[in-house]
Amino acid sequence: MTGTTTTSPPLQSPTISRSITQTVNGSHKFLIQGYSLAKGMGVGKHIASDVFTVGGYQWAIYFYPDGKNPEDNSAYVSVFIALASEGTDVRALFELTLVDQSGQGKHKVHSHFDRSLESGPYTLKYKGSMWGYKRFFRRTLLESSDFLKNDCLKINCTVGVVISATDCPQLNSIHVPESDIGSHFGTLLDNMEGSDVTFDVAGEKFPGHKLVLAARSPEFRSKFFNAMDTEDKQEFVVTDLEPKVFKAMLHFIYRDTLTEEADAISSTTSSEFPVSETLIAKLLAAADKYGLERLRLMCESRLCKDISVNSVTHILTLADHCHATELKAVCLNFAAQNLAAVMRSDGFESMKEKCPWLQSEMLKTIAGCEGDSCSTGDKSQSVWAQLSDGGEQNGRRVRQRL
Repeated sequence: MTGTTTTSPPLQSPTISRSITQTVNGSHKFLIQGYSLAKGMGVGKHIASDVFTVGGYQWAIYFYPDGKNPEDNSAYVSVFIALASEGTDVRALFELTLVDQSGQGKHKVHSHFDRSLESGPYTLKYKGSMWGYKRFFRRTLLESSDFLKNDCLKINCTVGVVISATDCPQLNSIHVPESDIGSHFGTLLDNMEGSDVTFDVAGEKFPGHKLVLAARSPEFRSKFFNAMDTEDKQEFVVTDLEPKVFKAMLHFIYRDTLTEEADAISSTTSSEFPVSETLIAKLLAAADKYGLERLRLMCESRLCKDISVNSVTHILTLADHCHATELKAVCLNFAAQNLAAVMRSDGFESMKEKCPWLQSEMLKTIAGCEGDSCSTGDKSQSVWAQLSDGGEQNGRRVRQRL
């Protein structure tokens, strides 16, 4: 009798995965000028830093000059880190550093990093949750220490958001680099090989390619292909843009980036050099005229970083003129949160004369800020109350409260 043998199917190689839990870290430096003037604002009232983003969440530093706890009778200053965006059960590590300004490096540091945590990272349950110290530093000691210099405090904050991910490594992979189409078209702009149109801008000649320009701009497309009398036209005179603005616009059309000059952020608060005269402002107007939506947003983003009490009305007027809706909304909200100071600025009266409807829109935004849309409950001062206490009169840049 012949026996039968069974063979097992070949075993496949085992798959592998691993779970990785780590922190995404980010830091923010908060400079508090005029400490002595901030004292007396009241227990439980705070000065807030600008919001900053770490790990996909927004955060802010709260500094309480008179302390957060009524039972301490303003004997201590309090410092907290707050979750400023929507989130549930956000786990994070924190570090608060009060900087020693004597240069000796004797900073006061409270840190979760580089040490064992018995109960793990701190969990913030919802927007507005905070971690910090009600008794961060005794006020009498602080005011006689090297932490306070020229009536100024410096607080550094580090946040480490805890994230977990499952890594499934593959045996073979091929890296695909980022798109370089912008550099290729940029080369085309530089050497102008095959150019078929020339623009005369205040006597300066700029060659270009009709197909490239028409693909990027509806204004150029209409100019080249929709008008019967210009179909074979080889040269166009541009009268509404300066040469440097037209050149910067061409740079964007071909490279999809801003020029270094346009990308630079510089203060626009000087009355001698108004915001409307900056390259980025003129480029915003060009983006509006030529239908370059991405360029418009890039210009709005740059101008947004230069909003201050002295510049907000000028930037608001520009945004309204150039249909820059996102920039306009930011300006209106900023003005609503810093009403008293903005009303005392040099540009407020000019805005009322040139664009009276913007004052009406500002009032509507203020009404919204007094309602649910911008309200922060007990955490911020009423917008209307700014008119009675004077707001920020001397500062050039006032940050929105959370």
